[in-house]
Amino acid sequence: MKKQVMFICSVGGHLTQMLQLSDLIKSYDYILVTDKTPVTIPLKEKYNVRYMTYCSRKYKFSYPFKEAYNAILALIYLIRYNPKVIVTTGTHTAMPTCVMAKWFGKKVIYIESFAKNKIPTKSAKYAHDHNIADTLVVQWDDMKKVLPNSEMWGWIY
Repeated sequence: MKKQVMFICSVGGHLTQMLQLSDLIKSYDYILVTDKTPVTIPLKEKYNVRYMTYCSRKYKFSYPFKEAYNAILALIYLIRYNPKVIVTTGTHTAMPTCVMAKWFGKKVIYIESFAKNKIPTKSAKYAHDHNIADTLVVQWDDMKKVLPNSEMWGWIY
């Protein structure tokens, strides 16, 4: 039986990076979780996808409500699919899920954005500083100085 893995990320560059791992994703009993947008709906044809509500901090009023709703969805997905490992490229959609995954004793692998070569994303910094990520992967050697507990595995792109 293949290991159960949840791959989770926000739409945009985070999802683009995650999809670079498509061969790896498909080698597991997996679920891919991302934001539901017109761009991500066609992914259902190729992947085992579940969706969360798209949210962005630029929508100051609705953001906390959507994040709370996504946290409930994350809990449901964690219970229903019971993944052993969570792999994420971040950010909004992923962090509440990663925090809850730690509560359930799951392993979390956080892959920092390729675009970040000097300053980490807020979610990577949070995952690092609060021991959310069991493994924090960076894609630039300079990031190991900023996130000292990280590992350099090379570039996804």
